[in-house]
Amino acid sequence: MNHTPSVAAPQRFSPGAPAPTSADGPASRFSKGSAAAVLVCWLLVVFDGYDLIVYGTVQSSLISETGWGLSKATAGTIGSTAFVGMMIGAIFAGRMADSWGRRRTILGCAIVFSIFTILCAFAPNAAVFGGLRLLAGVGLGGLVPSANALVAELVPTQWRSTIATLMMSGVPIGGSIAALVGIQLIPAFGWESMFLVAVLALMIVVPLGLKYLPETLAPATAAGRTTGKATGKATGKAAGSGEEPIGFKSLLRAPYLGVSLLFALATIATLFAWYGLGTWLPNLMQLAGYNLGSALTFALALNLGAVAGSVVTAWAGTRFGPIPTAIAAAAVAAGALVVLVTGPPVTVVYLMLVLAGVGTHGTQCLIIAAVASHYPGHLRGTALGWALGTGRVGAVAAPQIGGILLAAGLGVNSNFLAFAGAAAIAAVLLAAVGLKLKSKSPTPYATTGASNV
Repeated sequence: MNHTPSVAAPQRFSPGAPAPTSADGPASRFSKGSAAAVLVCWLLVVFDGYDLIVYGTVQSSLISETGWGLSKATAGTIGSTAFVGMMIGAIFAGRMADSWGRRRTILGCAIVFSIFTILCAFAPNAAVFGGLRLLAGVGLGGLVPSANALVAELVPTQWRSTIATLMMSGVPIGGSIAALVGIQLIPAFGWESMFLVAVLALMIVVPLGLKYLPETLAPATAAGRTTGKATGKATGKAAGSGEEPIGFKSLLRAPYLGVSLLFALATIATLFAWYGLGTWLPNLMQLAGYNLGSALTFALALNLGAVAGSVVTAWAGTRFGPIPTAIAAAAVAAGALVVLVTGPPVTVVYLMLVLAGVGTHGTQCLIIAAVASHYPGHLRGTALGWALGTGRVGAVAAPQIGGILLAAGLGVNSNFLAFAGAAAIAAVLLAAVGLKLKSKSPTPYATTGASNV
């Protein structure tokens, strides 16, 4: 196949071959091959969303049916193990994607996640189950930053923020699937069946990735960096005359240090609210007196709201900018969760959970879009991994704190207040991001991204 298309021919690329990109990453137009790759990445993000909700759907069964001796607090700790793995995976996979290539990193993470999630169904005790969730989380955590880095380089610059936000609709759609599937599978086949669904990722999505995912990081880039490092050591000069420095050292120094820290803190607060709700909502609603089917329906409402939020925030983020829209979304989430504390009628509960889904997930989508647009191509994967990896601290803490609050006898409302407070903190931190970005003159990288960041 000829990889140099004529002017009249549509852009094509073969799997594993470098996709055509500009200097900063984004393609000049959106080809059919790019669309297929984005769809595969979206399917992988769906499994991220499924994993978010799947533990919440089986948590009551693990406590009452396994004989593992789990309490609410220890169940929360086990829920956090996957998020610890996600934190590790996100931080290191983002860096790996910038060095080794997006395609290999995405496929490797997908295989790791699938295998260890399947093995969770056969765990003989809580310790093994927690260890398998940790390892599955490593693979899962690496998927989102790597996939977002790839997608950012496959779409035209003006579509980058919109596509990044829409692609993350896979998270709530996956969560909705988990809630719907759980209503049917758990009573019929037991909690183990929920983890066997990962067979679909291994048997269907991974082969699709092998076929359709291109490599947007040119081989010469990694080779040049390696050669540049060797030359630098030999001559005492900086690595490579034309190479940009990569890695966390570059990310955590001027001119990126301040905004990188703010993005990380905002992600911690946002993921605390989002993952806390995802992990504890079914159990919280059962404690409030609803049966399992009704409790999972509330989780479905949260995730359907998040799906709607992906669409709404994609439009609003393009119209008003990712950061201003994210501030508004976080404020909406905080307000909705506070209303739940007042004990409203069931109809209002559903509405507030929809708004909480719109706000929490919408905020995270917009943060990802802002990060993807703010940083240059050679730091994009590292920056996304940094924000999502450190942000998993919030995801790790939320299940544990939720369990501790319940074990302390503080009731269901204590969880909703904690998640509302996190959303409000995210809004404040994002306001600080907006002020910091406005105080700086535009960089060459910022102008090629979303101008409304």
